[in-house]
Amino acid sequence: MSSDYLPLDSDTDVTASPAITGTSTGTSGHADSPAPSPLPPDDSQPAGFWPVLQNRNFLVLWIGQVFSQLADKVYLVLMIAIIANRFQTSDQSISAWVSALMITFTIPAVLFGFLAGVFVDRWPKKAVLVISNLLRGLLVIALPLIFLLTQGLGAIASIPIGFLILLAVTFLVSTLTQFFAPAEQSAIPLIVPRHHLLSANSLYTTTMMASVIVGFALGEPVLALADTLMLQINSNFDAYVLETGKELLVGSGYGIAGLILILIQTQEGRSSQTANNSADSPHLWRDMQDGLRFLNQSPSVRAALLQLIILFSIVAALAVLAVRLAEVIPVLEADQFGFLLAAGGVGMALGAALLGQFGHRLSHLQLTLMGGAGLALCLISLAAVPQQLIPSLLCIGGVGLFTACIGIPMQTTIQAETPEAMRGKVFGLQNNAVNIALSLPLAIAGIAETLLGLPTVLIGLSGLVITGSLLTWYSASKVSAKA
Repeated sequence: MSSDYLPLDSDTDVTASPAITGTSTGTSGHADSPAPSPLPPDDSQPAGFWPVLQNRNFLVLWIGQVFSQLADKVYLVLMIAIIANRFQTSDQSISAWVSALMITFTIPAVLFGFLAGVFVDRWPKKAVLVISNLLRGLLVIALPLIFLLTQGLGAIASIPIGFLILLAVTFLVSTLTQFFAPAEQSAIPLIVPRHHLLSANSLYTTTMMASVIVGFALGEPVLALADTLMLQINSNFDAYVLETGKELLVGSGYGIAGLILILIQTQEGRSSQTANNSADSPHLWRDMQDGLRFLNQSPSVRAALLQLIILFSIVAALAVLAVRLAEVIPVLEADQFGFLLAAGGVGMALGAALLGQFGHRLSHLQLTLMGGAGLALCLISLAAVPQQLIPSLLCIGGVGLFTACIGIPMQTTIQAETPEAMRGKVFGLQNNAVNIALSLPLAIAGIAETLLGLPTVLIGLSGLVITGSLLTWYSASKVSAKA
């Protein structure tokens, strides 16, 4: 990889960064030789979160991520609240409404993830980050007005027009997210030096997990508070207008993120951007082929992506199995499975924090192999104590911790070893593949547990973890042999 693809900020000298060799790119952006394996840690550089937070551009990106991630999580809570208040009747279960909503939210990730990444490579990352957030904010804020204008329009095939509009807005919000996600991932290595990428991704993951916990746990009371504050501002407002506090709060979260991200300077390579936007640049299909070709010629990036797909499949399966696990634990009810998932979130946040502070002392491969061994052990242990609350919580917390030990180094490897001109394609493909990986276990994990039993499925997942770790080790040894 040439030095043109080094992640730089205004305070970084190319000569101070670790050398990167082994990959060159043509005008179309695909690799001509395999990407190198992760470099050994550089102990001469300061590590931890503080040096990363001193990077002004990353600080702006991180603060924007905080608002955007919280808005994402509270958005789903808002949609469920709207369904419960506007569309669900007293004799209906909310499950069918919510299932339609979740399917609509997932479809754009499957359809447009890779394609969005191709466009992200062609467009300035800053513009994508800002516009995607502002448009999402406008869509959410416009919901009350849209509902008001469509009142009394009836239904289509027994489905209220208002609910179809809600699904359409959700589809658009999710589609815009498909552009935001690869742009955000592509921006990190542009503004963070290579030796700080692990800490940056650890902070990114910590924030993401915190937003899940805070967003889902506090979403409902915060939305209720927003409506209460709107009522106190002026009690003479029309009653319909007074119900817009929730939408205004969530939309403002996206809007604030977009406004903050205006301040970021991504320092993109102008040469690669010009090549991607020139009149003779490849067509979209050619760009997509370039992304696949790059993965085929870059064993370490391909292995990291495969490891992430396996990892997210396991996480999705555990989300389903947590319901059954809560059911068999005597002191819990099935609908209290959130306690178990929260333990996993705490473990993942702890693992991300530890990696951010101390992970630079080990190579990405060492971290991944340790994480794989620990994750497999936790799954096997969980299979042995499925009816005991405290041991189960400890095992699930360990699952989260070791998941971070795998996921963060693999994400860092992809960022560090993907050329700037290819990052949008690779992250778009990653987003697409991960969402498919999340969908399949949701469909088969429950069936497998019914047929085989919970312990057998957990042991099977541990075998999948070990397989992924072996593939990563094999890929690394293969790259080392060619070097």
